[in-house]
Amino acid sequence: MSALSRNDYRTLVLSALGGALEFYDFIIFVFFAVVIGQLFFPPDMPDWLRQLQTFGIFAAGYLARPLGGIVMAHFGDLLGRKRMFMLSILLMSLPTLTIGLLPTYAVIGIWAPVLLLTLRIMQGAAIGGEVPGAWVFVSEHVSARHTGFACGTLTAGLTGGILLGSLVATAVHKAYTPAELLSEGWRVPFILGGLFGLLSVWLRQWLQETPVFKEMQARQMLADELPLKAVIRAHRASVILTMFMTWLLSAAIVVMILMTPVLVQKLYAIPATVALQAGSIATLFLSIGCVVFGALSDRFGAGRVLMAGCVMLGFSAMLFYSQMAVAPQHINELYALCGFFVGVIGVIPSAAVRAFPPAIRFSGLSFSYNVAYAVFGGLTPVLVSLLLPLDPLAPAHYVLLLSCVGVLIGLYLWRGEQASS
Repeated sequence: MSALSRNDYRTLVLSALGGALEFYDFIIFVFFAVVIGQLFFPPDMPDWLRQLQTFGIFAAGYLARPLGGIVMAHFGDLLGRKRMFMLSILLMSLPTLTIGLLPTYAVIGIWAPVLLLTLRIMQGAAIGGEVPGAWVFVSEHVSARHTGFACGTLTAGLTGGILLGSLVATAVHKAYTPAELLSEGWRVPFILGGLFGLLSVWLRQWLQETPVFKEMQARQMLADELPLKAVIRAHRASVILTMFMTWLLSAAIVVMILMTPVLVQKLYAIPATVALQAGSIATLFLSIGCVVFGALSDRFGAGRVLMAGCVMLGFSAMLFYSQMAVAPQHINELYALCGFFVGVIGVIPSAAVRAFPPAIRFSGLSFSYNVAYAVFGGLTPVLVSLLLPLDPLAPAHYVLLLSCVGVLIGLYLWRGEQASS
């Protein structure tokens, strides 16, 4: 197996760092969901309804992903990967900065949640082009034998944005009293996010267009019809496969990483600082897991690695939530274990990238990933919130169900790998 070149490593580092800063912008919202719920909705609204509506606005970002992803992918397949890679991050940083400057419900009434929803939709459109574009970008810069490691590293960068968000949220909660947090403290992470976004735009100017796209352009092998039309007409099986893999990815990230620090505060009365600190530890181990599982998929095949990782993901999710009620003092260790096995999602991007031919790869991956994430990732917070009054272990049971789906996907991939070898 040939080693990665210095230019390959440079591309991976810059792409992962830029992705981390952009993903921070997208997810910082969820770490302040409780505060935002208090500030942007009527004070006499029932707590459960306020939480449901706040997560609903969070979900709106996911529902907006397909449109942004499809448009950016279309031009990414026809005009180049790098241009869309630059545009997506610019379109993310501006709404994030604006959220940090928004007046609250006490100042402008119903317009506060309306404006918040609008900006969240703009963020969703931007991230819809970023994530699949980033996976395509790095996978086309390295050899096929390193695609798993490259996509796993990039995914670690994206999840590093969650870690950065968790660390900033922890610092803000420690630096401000509850009253100060409600007053102005909550604005700090969003304003920082806008600045992070501008930094990412500057970083990405040093990246080069992918060799795969340059070769297609030189040989005039770009799609001769609408790329999305070709995807739907000739690659439906790949679309379905990628959608199921995205369902697994969304369940693991949204429930175990984004929602859990908020949920354990309400379900088990764990202090916010403790929950956010544990979330930071879990996300660090998630980033490590993405690289480890991505590299293992290059060596042993995506199918086998996905099957084994999903078994452990389901087990660790059940262990975490069942133990929080009786042994909350072990939250750091148990959450770290969960985070590492959530890292099995590092296998998914390389398998999805390989599912589509280069000429329509960006459009195929973006359409499948974003539509599935809009449905499953967007509705998951609402669904879990509705199920919680009926089942205190609803988050763990949901992840366990999707882990079983992941085992079946891994079996399908493994059989395909066996047939092609």
